[in-house]
Amino acid sequence: MTTHHPTTRRLVYGHAQLHDCLAFADANTAAEEAEEIKALAAARTYGEARQVRMTHLSNPAAADEDFPDEDPADDEPFEINELNSVAEGDWPPMVTERAFKLLPEDLQDQFGERRFTALNGDYLEIPVDREGELVAELRERGYEVSRDDEVINVLDGRSFSPLS
Repeated sequence: MTTHHPTTRRLVYGHAQLHDCLAFADANTAAEEAEEIKALAAARTYGEARQVRMTHLSNPAAADEDFPDEDPADDEPFEINELNSVAEGDWPPMVTERAFKLLPEDLQDQFGERRFTALNGDYLEIPVDREGELVAELRERGYEVSRDDEVINVLDGRSFSPLS
């Protein structure tokens, strides 16, 4: 039994610094997702942040429809780390949790260990020293696999996180 989507055959992976383990993302969308994150992090005002086009992720700077009077004005300075969802580790979602959907279940069991976080959910901890074996097994099963540590860490919010 596998838990990956049958059309997801191209993966990008890398060393996720936050959890010091390997993480995987769909290579068909990872670079575009990373660009969305970078664009939002580069915004200088709330107006700029709200205008960042998000195709793959939600925009945590978007206007709050429930409390529009509490939204900062468009010309107010924007700092991504001041957004509650970013500060609490909810945005962007942990890249290390994607392995649950992308990797076959038997490989999750063989190479990784489910870890619990009190606030952000579970993630799959795959030790970096298992890289060669896991990548070889994925390629044996027909996956195209490439390594890109930068993209993986941008997807995990490391490009703007004060913990970087």
